[in-house]
Amino acid sequence: MADVLPLVEARLHSSLGEPDARAAVTFLGTDRIEVLRFPAAGQEGDVVRYATLGMSAQPMADPTAVLADPVKGPRAELVLSVRAGVADTDKVLRPLAVLAASPQVEGVIVAPGASLDVGEPLWLGAPFTSVLVAEPGGLVEDLELDAPLDPVRFLPLLPMTPNEAAWKRVHGAPALQERWLNHGTDLRDPSRRSVPLD
Repeated sequence: MADVLPLVEARLHSSLGEPDARAAVTFLGTDRIEVLRFPAAGQEGDVVRYATLGMSAQPMADPTAVLADPVKGPRAELVLSVRAGVADTDKVLRPLAVLAASPQVEGVIVAPGASLDVGEPLWLGAPFTSVLVAEPGGLVEDLELDAPLDPVRFLPLLPMTPNEAAWKRVHGAPALQERWLNHGTDLRDPSRRSVPLD
């Protein structure tokens, strides 16, 4: 079976440009997870992007399955976009690696609409401790792999304040996204306040 990570990295480069930094984290009993930093460039010159590399090496397994299928199953990487120069967002590298390792560590399937919580600020002074997983396909197109492998999906992450995360648990992801949209929330602002929830 061909290693998918070189293909994934090539897709990230073709979509986001050349990374200017990368960090690797290895958790006990898991494969190495890298996080690549793509500098602000092009039309969105003030947005820096962070993408994981390594989460898609193995398919995500149904936590209720007795045996994990080594071939079939959803594959994904995570992408976070934030405005540059507002906060020291480079500290997000380790929390992103933790989230990318969660399918291996906790046996979860990361999919659009899910909440992922790191239990601490995403970076120093960040008002966010969790993210909402958004629909893929906008920024980085799915990477088709040879059958029987599932395609790799590049899932955008939207930082949530603790109040937004609690509200989302009650009302659901679509309702929170609609509220963000109605209030013109800049989801890339690393220091934004919670959207009004009353």
